[in-house]
Amino acid sequence: MKKIAIFVSGKGTNMQHVFQAIKNGKLSHVMVNLVISDRWCKAIQYALKENISVFSLIKTKKKFLSKEIDNLLVRDIPDIIVLSGFLSILDAKFCEKWFNKVINIHPSLLPKYGGKGMYGIKIHQEVIKNKEKISGATVHYVTKNVDLGDIILKKTCIIDSGETPVSLSKKVSIIEKKILIQSINKLL
Repeated sequence: MKKIAIFVSGKGTNMQHVFQAIKNGKLSHVMVNLVISDRWCKAIQYALKENISVFSLIKTKKKFLSKEIDNLLVRDIPDIIVLSGFLSILDAKFCEKWFNKVINIHPSLLPKYGGKGMYGIKIHQEVIKNKEKISGATVHYVTKNVDLGDIILKKTCIIDSGETPVSLSKKVSIIEKKILIQSINKLL
């Protein structure tokens, strides 16, 4: 049985999709063994309902966050770590130790619209503002350079005329769910 640790900061929509994929067999011989959050969020409640071990590092100072996470991971080492809307930046030492084990789902076609401060609706606002014709999502390895790790999988969608950041967000979210599960299967 392969183990996945999931890091969250928000609603946990992609995390929920991982749970569903396990339940319906799209991810087989896989279990989520740990969920870690960097703030109080809805994803914590969902993970607890699924009887998953949850650690919320709300009071941990940013400079100690990666070390605290590492301490949790070495207790029950996961085969893969999935960042699912995780907003904190992991330090270089952590990224080197867990090299090619940490993946992130990003709601743009990296390297465009990546980096610090580029997350959520902000990305879609920039894509619309810049009159892009296509958008999409990317799953990539996490490195010390934010959103610059090797790309595992990427998928596009057409931006319709009259598209809004909210409508584009919904479109990209559908892509994220598909390529996240495909990427996990590919890596495990």
